[in-house]
Amino acid sequence: MSKPLFLRTLPALAAAAVLAGCSLIPSYERPAAPVASQWPDANAAVATTPSAADLDWQDFIGDANLREVIRLALANNRDLRLAVLNIEQTRAQYQIRRADQLPTVSAAITGSRQSSSEIDKSITSSYTAGLSIPASAAWELDFFGRLGSLKEAALAQYLATEEARKATQISLIASVASTWLSLQANTELLDLAQRTLATREDSLRLSRLRFDNGATSSLDLWQAESLAAAARATAAQQQRLRAQDINALTLLLGQTVPEPLLRAANATQPTALFKDLPVGLPSEVLTRRPDIRQAEQQLIAANANIGAARAAFFPRITLTAFAGSASSNLDNLFKSGTWGWTLAPSALVPIFDGGRNRANLASARAGREIAVAQYEKAIQTAFREVADTLAGRATLGEQLKAQQAQATAEDERARLAELRYRNGVASSLDLLDAQRSLFAVQQLVAQTRLAQQQNQVALYKVLGGGWTPPVQKAEDKQAGL
Repeated sequence: MSKPLFLRTLPALAAAAVLAGCSLIPSYERPAAPVASQWPDANAAVATTPSAADLDWQDFIGDANLREVIRLALANNRDLRLAVLNIEQTRAQYQIRRADQLPTVSAAITGSRQSSSEIDKSITSSYTAGLSIPASAAWELDFFGRLGSLKEAALAQYLATEEARKATQISLIASVASTWLSLQANTELLDLAQRTLATREDSLRLSRLRFDNGATSSLDLWQAESLAAAARATAAQQQRLRAQDINALTLLLGQTVPEPLLRAANATQPTALFKDLPVGLPSEVLTRRPDIRQAEQQLIAANANIGAARAAFFPRITLTAFAGSASSNLDNLFKSGTWGWTLAPSALVPIFDGGRNRANLASARAGREIAVAQYEKAIQTAFREVADTLAGRATLGEQLKAQQAQATAEDERARLAELRYRNGVASSLDLLDAQRSLFAVQQLVAQTRLAQQQNQVALYKVLGGGWTPPVQKAEDKQAGL
């Protein structure tokens, strides 16, 4: 028994749609990077080991408490959660576009009764049951690649949100590490301010005692009073800054920071907080950064939209169909001899649309040029960020060594000035000046150390590090993602 004509025709039409379908998407070529081929820092070592983009953040960060703080942020941060939800949404949009290329087949049962004339008052009945491609969901035969172009654009947007999620995670890791380092520095500066305040209050009591006994003038007393007040104000400022750092960490973590994690794991014997990072060539580094990969996927999506806009100039061929039983009597609907089918292709040819299709094509082309400019701007911004952090790595270490040497000298100077003052050889002004200079240099040392550590974190971020790929989901594997 041969198959009905409908069952022989539908696969043939589907095969024709696949074979005849073409793509009007312009050929994509990655724009040339508008930056130099070398970093401005000639001393930047080219990577011979795995680059920062291949180095997990757990391996980069040496402090156990900081690693635990980052784990909490990755589990609870709301910005990262939004980035993941955006991926879910764009994945669904891609699946919708992919489904548009396939027919929507529904089970359909219909019935109707109508009067045939006003004279004989006869009533005609009609009942059908079977499988249908309804007119409301007519299957578009994608001969000119419109649906394929929209699917490619949706896929690129999905991949762009994946890259955005990676960029969000890297930024979150860097923000948490930088804020935690700021907390350590402000804690150190608060301790320094409190110690300095205690020292200056001792000096103030001594100056007041010497003044009461006529050994010094009121000028020395008021100078000591001024320095003690300045130390008191600095201590209050550092206490405020430390509280603000804790508040910032609480926001990044999405929860209260456990008290033991507020300090380094081994504060008494500090070790290297971060692993040294090799630096590759710009052509390698910049293409590994998630934000640049995101900009490129958005460029690919804009390029695919041109194909969809071009296809709108050509006929749109759709198909509706039905296969099942039909009868004028409901009791006979599923009996033999009631089989039937309908096949209704249609073609819509654009003739006059008021310039809509041309405007859509012009808009798509402009969108691609915008995406090209955004991609090139992302590369230039990334190049500048890497160059800045390399400049910091080249100079902050030497600056810190020089300031530490200065702090050692100022500490010895303050010790000798206090000794001379207590023996009546030097004036109180010499002592107070030495204490003021020592405090200022000690503050600079802590601030420069913070800048150096935050520069290491920034270098890891701008080199594209910190991303650990998740387990691939089953639906992604089925979609070939």
